[in-house]
Amino acid sequence: MSERMVDVAGFLFIVAVPLILVAGGLLTLFAVGALFEALDHPDQLRARIEAAFRRPEPPPRTPGAEHYYRRYWPAR
Repeated sequence: MSERMVDVAGFLFIVAVPLILVAGGLLTLFAVGALFEALDHPDQLRARIEAAFRRPEPPPRTPGAEHYYRRYWPAR
């Protein structure tokens, strides 16, 4: 390798390693926080898991021709 390539690789190593370590540390903190949240509130965790697999509500339909509608506030 040329001397320039070694310099670029060294610079990337010096920049990339701390960024990877910081990102890994933050990810670990979030994972530990999620674990403690799940241990403190297992019922909420169960509800979140069930909500993730629940089917979405069907989209609203427009009323048909036989639908009767009267405004709550009468027009003046």
